[in-house]
Amino acid sequence: MDLQSRLEALIGPSLDAMGYDLVRVQLQGNQRLTLQIMADRKDGAAMGVEDCVGISRSLSALLDVEDPISAPYTLEVSSPGVDRPLTRAKDFVQWSGFEAKLESAQPIEGRKRFRGRLVGLDETGNHVRLVVETGEVAIPLADVRGAKLVLTDELIRATIKDQEGLRTDD
Repeated sequence: MDLQSRLEALIGPSLDAMGYDLVRVQLQGNQRLTLQIMADRKDGAAMGVEDCVGISRSLSALLDVEDPISAPYTLEVSSPGVDRPLTRAKDFVQWSGFEAKLESAQPIEGRKRFRGRLVGLDETGNHVRLVVETGEVAIPLADVRGAKLVLTDELIRATIKDQEGLRTDD
């Protein structure tokens, strides 16, 4: 099991027990390592500073005991933000209808980078569907190297409504 998978397996259950979903774990840097943890509240409420502080304290203790990273590092806990990364299959469904950028590991129709309106997953759940300028494209979920929402006025409005508990899926 690689370090990324070990970190996810270590951190995920702890966050789950605290009422959070793990969005992303990323170890960055060469000289100065930063372990970035992105989380969402399971209740759908906006993440606040208090949430990040609580997660940081809890995970610091866990990481000190388990010691999965041999080099010194800085722990950074954050919310995914409005233009969030799409890292889980459910993200592509939840955020369908919004503009997204996506990069594939393998070329699809001669290209690896796409920007368009997210349609969700296909009926098998194995392909991300995206409407781009040339039509709809299906990208294997296993080949998605990176994906994130594009910051648009529509996304900002929906996020504000979501935080106020007013968003409906119409």
